[in-house]
Amino acid sequence: MNDKILKSAIGSLAKEKINMLIEKAKSDWSESINEFEKIGYERKPMYLKSEELEEILKWKLRGQYGRKLKIREKNTDENIEKITKAAFDLTHSEFEIETELRINTLSVLYGVRTPVATAILAMCFPKKYAVIDFRNWRQIFGEIKTSFSVSDYFRYLSELEVYAEHFSIPIRDMDMAFWQFDSENNQA
Repeated sequence: MNDKILKSAIGSLAKEKINMLIEKAKSDWSESINEFEKIGYERKPMYLKSEELEEILKWKLRGQYGRKLKIREKNTDENIEKITKAAFDLTHSEFEIETELRINTLSVLYGVRTPVATAILAMCFPKKYAVIDFRNWRQIFGEIKTSFSVSDYFRYLSELEVYAEHFSIPIRDMDMAFWQFDSENNQA
């Protein structure tokens, strides 16, 4: 067992407890999560409609949803569809380049930066992406951080993959377990 995982708070938990954290994290949003997975498989070419983006924003931002609402209202329905389609259509043989291009393209939308862009990607492509968040960062790195770059995302994703592999859990589910664990054990 990886020493780093064993020494972390979540790494010392049994897989059953981690599965309980995942189910708790998904409970309020399971319908939305399932809907976005379905959209990802069925809608070709893939893009988001305004109301779908708003659903992701509500999920990601939760109590902070109202923050920057005036800025996000500048996004038109047409721009949301075109920008998300462009981001989702981007491909590259190297995962890091493709991901950076997608995050940067989604960040053209008003009110979207790396954390929200990763939430969009994680909801639409759950097998490839996870959501960078201050809670997860605190659990993995033991640091308080509230602003994230694309390079921070790659560092986070790399560490998250180690945990996901260790527990044989999909990356987005491991991400949700970290979020739920921190939510239950720390103040914001």
